[in-house]
Amino acid sequence: MIKTLRVPAIEVRQGKRTLYTLAIDGKTIADVATVSRIKRSEDGTLGGYQRPEVLSHIDEIRNYIESEAPMIPNAVVVAFDSRVTFVAAKGPETNYSRVGELLIPIDPSWAPEERPGFIVDGQQRLAAVRDAHVRSFPICVSAFITDDICEQTEQFILVNSTKPLPKGLLYELLPGTETALPSLLARRRLPATIVTRLNRDDKSPLKDLIQTATNPIGVIKDNSLLKMLENSLSDGVLYRIRQGMGDDVDIEPMIGVLFSFWSAVHDVFKPEWALPPKRCRLFHGAGVVCLGFLMDAIADRYRSKGLPTKAQFVRDLSPLAQICRWSEGHWDFGPGQQRKWNEIQNTSKDIQLLSNYLLVQYKGLVWNRSTSRERQLNLT
Repeated sequence: MIKTLRVPAIEVRQGKRTLYTLAIDGKTIADVATVSRIKRSEDGTLGGYQRPEVLSHIDEIRNYIESEAPMIPNAVVVAFDSRVTFVAAKGPETNYSRVGELLIPIDPSWAPEERPGFIVDGQQRLAAVRDAHVRSFPICVSAFITDDICEQTEQFILVNSTKPLPKGLLYELLPGTETALPSLLARRRLPATIVTRLNRDDKSPLKDLIQTATNPIGVIKDNSLLKMLENSLSDGVLYRIRQGMGDDVDIEPMIGVLFSFWSAVHDVFKPEWALPPKRCRLFHGAGVVCLGFLMDAIADRYRSKGLPTKAQFVRDLSPLAQICRWSEGHWDFGPGQQRKWNEIQNTSKDIQLLSNYLLVQYKGLVWNRSTSRERQLNLT
């Protein structure tokens, strides 16, 4: 049977948005709101946005709540759907606020996902109140009303972007947002969208190989691939593709060249493909970033002919197989600079060392020889 919880609240208008400030027993919130756990459906659609509970953190808060004089001044954030309504009371109001009641439906038979509220921020505090050996514990709540899961996700990102939240979780959520974000996150929205396609598209050579919040068994760290993409977007083939597109970026040409390149990497370095970074540096942070520089160099060689095909990537990468030491042996960087394969680390110094070596070798083994042959053909 559906009942209505009437809670005194203040309606606050912020531009085009409306917020509600209220206080409610923390043990009651569990009856009207739930946590939207991040997960993917069978078709790969991303749902939810919350991280799992951190039990040690919850225990610390619970012990504090059970202490003699606890106080939690920070408000939790709850998103209600349109079943929740606000009724204004008679009395004074300003041009941005008024007092009244928030009417929240409650039904004990509802499954958690059927409740009208979703906890956007404060799940650890509310879990601690839930578990605490106290009769009640009123807690401040900032709420907004929306049926749009995208808006809930955006608010979750904005609230948590300055807190110690797993970056991989934020990056996986970015493709589903449209709102203005802090500059760092805004810059990563496009590469994060590309990473999702690389990891989820059935035609992608990297399908399910990228480690994310919803795919923890992947062997390539999402942050490594993001760095590789950001480099190319700022000064590589992806930058050239993006030029002239304005705000309406079509990622399909980018996806096409990335599919071609990584398919070529699979064919050329097949014995090392999909090995974890501890056993092979191909999918290690340093390897992924350096391969990105190679992709840009190869694409630059074919610049006058358009975007390289998989066959062209394979032809240009193949001569490098003889000098690469991804999983055994020593890299020969020059006199006195031999490095065992697993001594390459994901540091700026090692990435620069390895990328410079691969680019020099590529120009010597492929670019210069091809240019020389082309000149000879032109002379004859």
